[in-house]
Amino acid sequence: MRDGEDSDRPMRSPQPRVWFVVGDRLGDNAQVENLVSGLGIPCERRYVRVKDPWIKGKPKVLPSLHHLDLTASDDLAPPWPDMVITVGRRLSMVALWIREQSQKHTKIVLIGKPSCAADPFALIVTSGEVQIPPRPNVMRISLPLLRVDEAKVEAATAEWRERMAPLPRPIIGILVGGPTNPFAFNRRVRAGLLKAAVDVIERDGGTPYITTSPRTPPKIVRALREGLPERARFFEWRPGAAGNPYHALLGLADGFIATGDSISMLVEVVKLRKPLAIFPLPYGAIHKLDRFRRVGARWLYQPDEDTAGGRFRRRLRSFGGALRILPHTRDFTAIHELLVNRGLAVWAGCRLAAPTGQIPDDMQIVTRRIRNLLADTD
Repeated sequence: MRDGEDSDRPMRSPQPRVWFVVGDRLGDNAQVENLVSGLGIPCERRYVRVKDPWIKGKPKVLPSLHHLDLTASDDLAPPWPDMVITVGRRLSMVALWIREQSQKHTKIVLIGKPSCAADPFALIVTSGEVQIPPRPNVMRISLPLLRVDEAKVEAATAEWRERMAPLPRPIIGILVGGPTNPFAFNRRVRAGLLKAAVDVIERDGGTPYITTSPRTPPKIVRALREGLPERARFFEWRPGAAGNPYHALLGLADGFIATGDSISMLVEVVKLRKPLAIFPLPYGAIHKLDRFRRVGARWLYQPDEDTAGGRFRRRLRSFGGALRILPHTRDFTAIHELLVNRGLAVWAGCRLAAPTGQIPDDMQIVTRRIRNLLADTD
């Protein structure tokens, strides 16, 4: 080898070097960190800070660091890793950049929907809401790789137990998220949430305990604050606000109604085996037509059967793939239906009941696949 040739290429060692790249999105970080914990091998954490314009803005996905505040990020320098595990559009750009610096030696494991071509990724781990064409490097699982922070729930339960003890049972946590494509939070949602709270009192004789989130629109917050019945309890999320009952409710509430925009909220309740009702959300005005694209992708990418319909789907995918027009999208209703069909949730308006189905646990098969990828590192 000539002097300087492949100088930044990682040397093969008995223990592969694995980085996991995280940012400021706690829900995304949780999936990466849970997966790394499940792997049970040494992994190095790399935190990156996205520049303010790109926190909500969507940069074009390229192997690039132009969207990062490098002064507030961890160093990204050789020796380059054998594998990077990460999640999301902005962090996938970092992983692609690392792969480029390593002369394509680094393998990338991406959690969630890729926002570019799937080819550069060694493995794409997608849960039920992600609609992507089937490929050898795409691994479909049921639920996101989230878990409940049991220590937080236990601590909050101990702190709040006496405070919640006088409240009439059942205590029903009503967890309110916020708009995310394609869902809207409009007048219909405001009316539905208020009716759900009234039903808890008048039908069940219990206590509705409503919590909002960072994404809850001010109009929804105001409508709840002003329109809830007197016996309801209400917490308005604000930056740094004290007394957030969320984790206490996870431990002490008898059941939950959660808006369908937040899969993380749904999964946490399900994994605690608490009764759950999913509050369906209307599509926004500009997203009503887009609904057909999402539902169509879900039909197109479902597992094939040796039927006329299955063969027709394969031909359509082959045609769309040749033209590079197959969409990568999300259909949150796929997760909603999965939970309802498996007996883990009901629709809002139905009586809450204890879950009867088995909770999917895909962690072992995902970690096994990743270990096999590491074993093949050359």
